[in-house]
Amino acid sequence: MSLWLPRFATDRIRRLREITAPLVIAGKRGNADVLIAIDDSAEQLGLSAGMALAQARAMHPTLDVVPEDARADGELLDSIADWCLRYTPLVACDAPDGLLLDISGCAHLYGGERELVADLGRRLTQAGFAYRVAIAGTIGAAWAAAHDGRPDAYKNGEERDILAPLPLSALRLPPPVIASLGRVGLKTIGAIIDMPRSPLTARFGAELLRQLDRALGREHEPLTPRLPIAPYVAEKRFHEPIAREEDVLRTVEKLATRLATALERRGDGARRIELTLFRTDGVLRRIAAGTARPLRDAADMRALFAERLATIADELDPGFGFDMARLSVLIAEPAPAEQIGMGSADDAGELVRLVDRLSARLGAQRVRRVVAQDSHIPEIASITLPAQTTVKDDGWAAFNRHRSAIELAPRPLRLLSKPEPIEAVAEVPDGPPLRFKWRRALHDVVVAEGPERIEGAWWQEANEAEVSPAGHRARDYFRVEDKSGHRFWLFRAGLYRDLVPGTAPPAWFVHGMFG
Repeated sequence: MSLWLPRFATDRIRRLREITAPLVIAGKRGNADVLIAIDDSAEQLGLSAGMALAQARAMHPTLDVVPEDARADGELLDSIADWCLRYTPLVACDAPDGLLLDISGCAHLYGGERELVADLGRRLTQAGFAYRVAIAGTIGAAWAAAHDGRPDAYKNGEERDILAPLPLSALRLPPPVIASLGRVGLKTIGAIIDMPRSPLTARFGAELLRQLDRALGREHEPLTPRLPIAPYVAEKRFHEPIAREEDVLRTVEKLATRLATALERRGDGARRIELTLFRTDGVLRRIAAGTARPLRDAADMRALFAERLATIADELDPGFGFDMARLSVLIAEPAPAEQIGMGSADDAGELVRLVDRLSARLGAQRVRRVVAQDSHIPEIASITLPAQTTVKDDGWAAFNRHRSAIELAPRPLRLLSKPEPIEAVAEVPDGPPLRFKWRRALHDVVVAEGPERIEGAWWQEANEAEVSPAGHRARDYFRVEDKSGHRFWLFRAGLYRDLVPGTAPPAWFVHGMFG
């Protein structure tokens, strides 16, 4: 289906303010100011797009002239394209003033193609847009009928009859090609349909026959939708608009139940779900939620959106109500059936539900998990990832085995994000500190344990030097306690035995606190 809004730019202005005089849109083309778009009143005065603005003003001084705003036009066309998602998820923009919709398998939801067009036309008229709509078996034929022919719903196989009487501009050809064809007397599509192909290609280029073949259905022309197509979709239309939050959540659960059947049939689960609510005035509301693991349970999906709705309650604004809802699984992953044993996995399931609810309410980037890394350097031995991120192995099992095997010394629960330099005095060069100064406070050491030597791998030296102020030098860690009873985890970066002229001497750092 091709939707053309022939007065799109002027209709946008008329929706914003009251217009009494003939309206034209003017813009720069090269060095001249020309008419970009005109309304019906201006057309009846003999004006046309492409005419010089000075000439139009000379003919009709009372014209209402508005500067061109391509950005506003584009945003409005995008919003109309979003609104048209109620008819099909396959919607593409045909800039600057049209849309293309693939309604295969969708028209029956409205009672047929003509009923769908009638519903679309009624809504566009109420919104204040002039329109022309045509349906055909190919994009090219539908576009030609909407722009240059008789708008109607045509059957597959009627493309030749649609195109034959139309001008060559209906093939969406470049103006120089159309002008060249006109100079040799070829002005309609019917004039070239049965002509020998080789001379046409040699003289006018391959694009001419390519567009002709696409319009006739001899070559497939793909439709590139604005939004990715969700692998699982369920939707519901309402006889009466809904506005209450509990009605929306009840609808989510019903749609999720339908999705669960399709997901289970293919062995998939939802990882990212989007709820699209269509307001009666054409405004869309999209609400997305992610999950920590593939999900199929309808009650869990409802709980996710309950949290999201609680977070964005003021932004939802149902207006006069929603007349349609669509639940889409944007990302699906395999979710094989689980064997039920004597033990219970309820705790793991509840943890996943908690992560999903917190992520829905606070944002996925604010709820994180710690994942172990293959490094002995403490500040890069772990990283944080969004808790809903799929991680096959978080590394802690291997770390715990390593810690048990070598009887790793206790580590503080509180680590600084980066080691902070301190001034320290030691009795012997390689011994523990006797006192140190950190953040302008002096600490006298009464007990010290260590050292515990930690060295990084040679292939990680560049990374360690970049992320840590201590660089990649060997470290001797000490557990110390001062006179006040505070316990610290300190280390000396560098060894005196490795000190050579021209290199920095060993330096002391505090890395964490016990207790």
